[in-house]
Amino acid sequence: MEQNKDNKKSIGKMLLPYLLFFLLGLCCLFRLSYLFLVSNWEELTVDEILFHIFAPMGGANGHLVQLFITTALAPAILLWLSLSVFYYYFYQKQKKRNFLPKIKKAFLPLCGFFSIFLVAVTIADAWDGISLGSFLSSQFQSSKFIEEHYVDPKNVDLKFPEKKRNLIYIYMESTELTFMDKEHGGDFPENLLPELMALGEEGEDFAGEGEKRNGGIALPGATWTMGAIFGESTGLPLKISIEQNSMDSQKHFFPSVTALGDILEEEGYNQKFLLGSVGYFGGRELFMEDHGNVAVEDFSYWKRKGKFPRNYWVNWGFEDEKLFLYAKEELENLGKAEQPFNLTLLTVDTHFPDGYVCRLCERKHPKNQYADVYQCTSRQVSNFVHWVQQQPFYENTTIVISGDHPTMDHDFCNDVEKSYQRKVFTTYLNAVPGVEEKKYREYSTFDDFPTTLAAMGVEIPGDKLGLGRNLFSKTPTLIEEYGLKHVKKELEKRSDFMISLGQIDKESAFIQKEEKKKEKEEKKKKEVEEQSKKIKETQRK
Repeated sequence: MEQNKDNKKSIGKMLLPYLLFFLLGLCCLFRLSYLFLVSNWEELTVDEILFHIFAPMGGANGHLVQLFITTALAPAILLWLSLSVFYYYFYQKQKKRNFLPKIKKAFLPLCGFFSIFLVAVTIADAWDGISLGSFLSSQFQSSKFIEEHYVDPKNVDLKFPEKKRNLIYIYMESTELTFMDKEHGGDFPENLLPELMALGEEGEDFAGEGEKRNGGIALPGATWTMGAIFGESTGLPLKISIEQNSMDSQKHFFPSVTALGDILEEEGYNQKFLLGSVGYFGGRELFMEDHGNVAVEDFSYWKRKGKFPRNYWVNWGFEDEKLFLYAKEELENLGKAEQPFNLTLLTVDTHFPDGYVCRLCERKHPKNQYADVYQCTSRQVSNFVHWVQQQPFYENTTIVISGDHPTMDHDFCNDVEKSYQRKVFTTYLNAVPGVEEKKYREYSTFDDFPTTLAAMGVEIPGDKLGLGRNLFSKTPTLIEEYGLKHVKKELEKRSDFMISLGQIDKESAFIQKEEKKKEKEEKKKKEVEEQSKKIKETQRK
């Protein structure tokens, strides 16, 4: 018995250093992962990190995955293996050397100390860097702010005009007002969006008088694409227990919430959602189908239609040039029908890092690819809008253009003043009402929900829907009423009201995650078998 105990102690002592090296490797991975995130995403929050960690990554950019492996995962594994091999060789193979035990006594505690140091430094950096402090606080503090200020569209008697107007809604990936020059409301030395600026001047962006343009602030819960779409369509932040769920794993997407798509479906609209990436990513397809039976025409849809070769794939799917081409084809058909339509587009070329350079891009900034991509996108959107304006159906069509969220590219906004409030580009074209009072407004992307309907000529008693306020009216927005700092603070806290609206099925999320894992393993196994079969056939020949 005593000998067995001694053997166990001996094994424990032998394994302890290797476990310590493994712990150091994990701490190193923790630190490098944080550095990877903050160097590739701008204004990142814990909510966004958790969302993308647990969301299905089938449609993710392979370049980012590769970058993470080379800059974070591989170095951490290399450190762990190097220390293990070093220790085994010097401390196990050369025990008899007198100086080694002395070094050993200092080396192992040093590894332990360095592990704690890496974690401590990372937490300290993340506390304000990615709002870790606010996130942790929100887990222990709840708020009724959303519940108390939410106006359920089900309880509002919306009145559409006798002749219902068409809607074209363009979500522009990571497009900010920031990228204009200071003279026009941005914070860049050069105006990268001159065509969009002109559209802002032509339409309504609630900037009041003067040359400076205005845009919406992306509040917590609406700072990534799916959160932005949800926020602009419902007037609510996408607050869910992301750490245990992925919305793509759910059967429904906030089923009790009324979204823009639901309202338009009830009014008999023909609705389509066009995008150049895969629709399921982030739960976008589920949201669109769940709220208005919107037909999702994504990368896979257009691939099945034979619009491009089966092996075609650039950036996140296909480029925006194709998106606008396909949108024109859809509009030519939709415009001929008597049924009103809602055509929603989601661009992708300006996705970080650095965007995608298509054949239409002009290379004016040799050291700044992203600037060229934004200029190209500005031209493409403007050309598309001008095409729409020449069509017979435009007279009865409202166009809304909105950035989905601020860019997450870290380097691109290095020179933006810390005091500058970053906003997404926003404009309403061919809107029915004029503003009741021509003045500068402080608003968020949540306000797009009621404002879009108002722009289509819909009467909204009270001028409030969701957390949004109709900007064409004099009704103050939540930011104007309470101040940006207070609103952000309340939205960062846990909301039991949002939890109840979400109706998240955790068991379903877990089961689906396991099923997807099995499917992936089976697919990989099948590919290996097919490859082996081809090799054998080649050898026989």
